[in-house]
Amino acid sequence: MQQDPRREADVLSWLQKARGDLRCAEIDLAALPPATEDALFHCQQAVEKSLKAFLVWHDEPFGRSHDLGRLGKRAAGLDPTLEPLVEQVVELTKYAWILRYPGSPVRASAQEATAALNRAKGFFEAILSRLPETLRE
Repeated sequence: MQQDPRREADVLSWLQKARGDLRCAEIDLAALPPATEDALFHCQQAVEKSLKAFLVWHDEPFGRSHDLGRLGKRAAGLDPTLEPLVEQVVELTKYAWILRYPGSPVRASAQEATAALNRAKGFFEAILSRLPETLRE
């Protein structure tokens, strides 16, 4: 792929945001008591931003979406090896909104949030491994 400094900068910005969300999720889970709902939101965001970084690298438009299934399908269209990885994180989509407002029917346990963080970290690393080394800082 031809070098494009602007695209590279955009990809790095998405990756930096994803790293920040992973860090926030770790901090939330280390809090006493753990801020599990916030951690789950950040896990979803990290996966979303990782996917968007991958799509930007491939010049694949994605519009405004928090739907990991939709974004993941576009990414898997470019790299079919992502499909099983997307299947492991697609359920995190609900955390973009379900726990953010009063009256949520879902209660988030620390165990659930820790598992989500591990999946989000693994997904982020999988995306990084599919990008050029220069973007993996």
